[in-house]
Amino acid sequence: MCAVKRRIVIVEDHPITRRGVMALIAREPDLEVCGETDSAPKALDLIRTTLPDLAIIDISLKNVSGIELMKNIKSLVPELPLLVMTMHEESLYAERALRAGARGYVMKHEGPAQIIAAIRTVLKNELFLSETMKEMMLDRLVNKRRGDDSMFAIDSLTDREMEVFQLIGTGFSTRQIASTLNLSSKTVDSHRDHLKLKLRLESGAELVRTAVQWMKTEHVR
Repeated sequence: MCAVKRRIVIVEDHPITRRGVMALIAREPDLEVCGETDSAPKALDLIRTTLPDLAIIDISLKNVSGIELMKNIKSLVPELPLLVMTMHEESLYAERALRAGARGYVMKHEGPAQIIAAIRTVLKNELFLSETMKEMMLDRLVNKRRGDDSMFAIDSLTDREMEVFQLIGTGFSTRQIASTLNLSSKTVDSHRDHLKLKLRLESGAELVRTAVQWMKTEHVR
């Protein structure tokens, strides 16, 4: 008798990536995809109707970020394991994803074996992160206990502020950020003001320099 297959929902707005993950899962005899979508509202409906064992979620989705979607899922189905699979660097979003309810974080560029390993680990309700990310989180915890708060100002940002900060560091203008995040330019300017306040920066130019430098630092770790 065949074992019951573990059922997985995939939330990914790139059709090619979504199909690739579906094909990868289909090769596993004990796993199956019970639903797939490119939007957060549809994801919530799918989870309600299919009752999956796991949801795989990208950070970048249309209209609502994957971080916000995970918070909503945890309100709806607190026990559902969540795995983030994304192109965004672990150093930028893994901790925020864990705080939002994820049990694992894997990069899209990883090989099939690593992605399947991430799926199986999270299905066991265990934590899946790269060894580099585990060491980084431990280092931050140790430094924080020592009272070194200077490197933790970024942690005070909301998820939306973090998205804006990252885009500033990538070189996006206010108009480009507004278009990317489906916000008004006025709202983006408000986020810029909050960023300057929280990071204790005097000007917009200083905010840009700080964001660019922070992005460079995070990507070379």
